[in-house]
Amino acid sequence: MSEPAGLIAHLRQQLDAGVLPAEIDKSYMPEGPLVPAAVLVPVVLRDQEPTVLLTLRTSHLRDHAGQISFPGGRTERDDDSAEETALREAEEEVGLHRRHVQIIGRLPPFLTITGFVVTPVIGLIKPPFELKRDDFEVAEVFETPLAFLMDQENHVRHEVMHQGKLHHYWSMPWQGYNIWGATAGMLRQLSEVFVGNR
Repeated sequence: MSEPAGLIAHLRQQLDAGVLPAEIDKSYMPEGPLVPAAVLVPVVLRDQEPTVLLTLRTSHLRDHAGQISFPGGRTERDDDSAEETALREAEEEVGLHRRHVQIIGRLPPFLTITGFVVTPVIGLIKPPFELKRDDFEVAEVFETPLAFLMDQENHVRHEVMHQGKLHHYWSMPWQGYNIWGATAGMLRQLSEVFVGNR
């Protein structure tokens, strides 16, 4: 399953089969209404191996400042679906035009401790394409190999006390980048779909 075509074919097969990830820890979610949002999980079909496009958020943002994330954001009134939100936000944040994106599925909504309910939308991106990042929101755009992110040996489990309860979160350190928090949580869920019943 190491060749690029095999990785993508297996991922599509698992998504089509409706393989679901494990339930996330919901015990420390904030009270009150959740804000709907969506992210695009952009799988880039590079010739050598598929990668996942990620962004480093600028340090002055109100939510998730300085963290690594997928292109995405809160749902707006005119968005007809999570897919529309994810595609619109990807265009706004990194200049990835929707004509380059082939949607192949989505994961169940992911709840964050900051009060968002985020739908991860999986899209295949075929080069060549051009990016133009929004300097206000995005400090950097980079790509990480899909195989690395789907290999659960590369996932580090952390424990933290929050409001008197023990909780955990995931991180995936890669070449000086610390992928953690909600982004790592969604990647962990995608890896559970990817591993499935193999």
